[in-house]
Amino acid sequence: MQMIPPRPAQTTEPAVTPQAEQLTSAGWSKIERSGFLSLIGPLWHRMAEGEAEFALIAEDKHHNRRGVVQGGLLMTFADLSCGMTARLASGKSVVTVQMDTKFMDTTKIGEILQARPRVIRTTRSLVFVSAEITASSRSVGAASGVFKTVAG
Repeated sequence: MQMIPPRPAQTTEPAVTPQAEQLTSAGWSKIERSGFLSLIGPLWHRMAEGEAEFALIAEDKHHNRRGVVQGGLLMTFADLSCGMTARLASGKSVVTVQMDTKFMDTTKIGEILQARPRVIRTTRSLVFVSAEITASSRSVGAASGVFKTVAG
């Protein structure tokens, strides 16, 4: 059996998309991530009225067999945005204890996903966060999570 050699890594930056230009002009900035999270991004962030908001452009790499955004991407985006909000609220590193996600509509490739996480409650060691996920001004998902603060 003959092995197919792997493709060489892409070394050029992808072209700036109209969605990226739209986010930049609306005051969003990219968050550089490494590891697993770099595979879904780039992730975008901004502060609006003292609240953190997150965005992600649905790209072709995010599609499922039906040609719409894979539900796992929405779950990862919800966990990431809620976890970052818990970290901001607690001032400490956090780990996810529980995450519940509800899907309400499909998301198309090319749409901008936005998450607006809100801290519901904090204790000495836990942060409770909920978020609505929208695409083109329609609600496509909702999530709630519990995050435990950890040292380090």
